[in-house]
Amino acid sequence: MKRMIAAGMATLLLLYMTTASASTPGTAADPLVTLSYLTGAYSDFLGDEVSKTLGDATAAAMGKIDESYAKYAGYSFVPSFTRITLSANDTVVLSMGGSFVLLSGTAALNSVSGMVINISNGRAVAAGENLIHNQRYFCTEDTTAVILATSASVAYIDGHFHSDNGRLNRPHSVFIDVMEDDWFCPAVDYVYRTALFDGSSANTFSPNNNMTRGMLATVLYRLDGTPEVGAGLLFSDVTDTSAYYYDPITWASSINLVQGHGDGTFGPDDPITREQMATFLYRYAGYKGFDTSAPVSAYDSFPDTGEVSGFAVDAFRWAVSRGIVNGSDGRILPRNTATRAHLAQIVVNFIYVTTV
Repeated sequence: MKRMIAAGMATLLLLYMTTASASTPGTAADPLVTLSYLTGAYSDFLGDEVSKTLGDATAAAMGKIDESYAKYAGYSFVPSFTRITLSANDTVVLSMGGSFVLLSGTAALNSVSGMVINISNGRAVAAGENLIHNQRYFCTEDTTAVILATSASVAYIDGHFHSDNGRLNRPHSVFIDVMEDDWFCPAVDYVYRTALFDGSSANTFSPNNNMTRGMLATVLYRLDGTPEVGAGLLFSDVTDTSAYYYDPITWASSINLVQGHGDGTFGPDDPITREQMATFLYRYAGYKGFDTSAPVSAYDSFPDTGEVSGFAVDAFRWAVSRGIVNGSDGRILPRNTATRAHLAQIVVNFIYVTTV
């Protein structure tokens, strides 16, 4: 209803602009209906003229909108699908325009005033029906629906809703792929707020993507305060001065923090391995004058230490003994690659260990 009223008002405004403007849209004098009709020199003029023509109709229409949505006082509003966690017997109340998608667990439409449509199959849903996983239930006009979780459940919701018990798992900041209950959320929150990491896009972090050698060099460069770049070891594949990793790799190589592959290349876009990651951090700790001794022999308890390259043994001993790097399933996995989520957590561990 709100969209229909808004669309009607916009249509009236555009029609009126055709006669009220200094030149007619679509002519050589003004080939397009431009933003100048809505802002700038035309806005006050058009507002006065529309008010004269429509009289009280505009105020009445806006009053109707406010009246329609006044009933939602006390509701939360989410403009796009957001995950919610429900315990058994928790309820979610959805209103007109709201949607619900059950991802796991069991839930039923407990009661409904109006009509709920299962958009996935086009059927109206009656009170008492069990909801089907991964199908979208939509509240039509003037509808209120109560959904009861009959077991612990996870769902997506959007629109106006309220729940006395359900816990809304909002994405971290702008990241739609980092949820409140993800193990890496606190680490991602920290490295993003402190500008050590960027997102992979405007609204994603891509926690499961591989971290690259260039990315980790960049994180350490930022951690060091983005110092002035001096002359560094030149790599044949690090020549573009506009690349995000150019200054970080140049800085890191100038202080012997990083080395290339032995063939004159650095491999800035290569996924970083766990032993390379430990070595970068170990060298940076030494450069900053931090304690790089390994007082605990936890490293020796791993069954796959024989797979660690010679250059990384001391680094792994230090990182494991200090709790910066942990094993996975009882193994140290030195040749495995590291994800962005893992690196975020390891960087947070490193900062904690070297500042306490």
